[in-house]
Amino acid sequence: MDLVLWRHAQAQEASPEIDDMARALTAQGKKQAARMAGWLDRQLPANTRIFVSPAHRTEQTATALGRKFKIRQELAPGGTVAELLELVQWPGATGTVLLVGHQPILGQTIARLIELKSGGCPVKKGAVWWLRNGMRESMTETWVVTVQSPDLL
Repeated sequence: MDLVLWRHAQAQEASPEIDDMARALTAQGKKQAARMAGWLDRQLPANTRIFVSPAHRTEQTATALGRKFKIRQELAPGGTVAELLELVQWPGATGTVLLVGHQPILGQTIARLIELKSGGCPVKKGAVWWLRNGMRESMTETWVVTVQSPDLL
């Protein structure tokens, strides 16, 4: 199974005047999303399942990819690693799943899957972490396929 974790691109700063779930991408965030979407579209299989947080900024990020996606509450801010892994049926599912979400849940998921002792991993806005789970010498392993930043594409 391949699990691709995409943090939403740069969004408006949080403020008391704007509901967190309604925050939109900035002009820079729209550029980041478009760059990363172009790269992802060339890499992802056609049958990739895509799940997106209900936050406006994640929907905008995912829309840049131009593929169908499902909004899932498990990916909203405040979600847990357990909910995320249950959603994607890790590690038992097959194929590729793309999740568009938030910190700290994406970084916590990465840390758990690659067994980082810190309990979390920084994920830059607009960046992608691509993880793969498979068998090696009769043992299930998870490894990092790639990490991409929109600023370097």
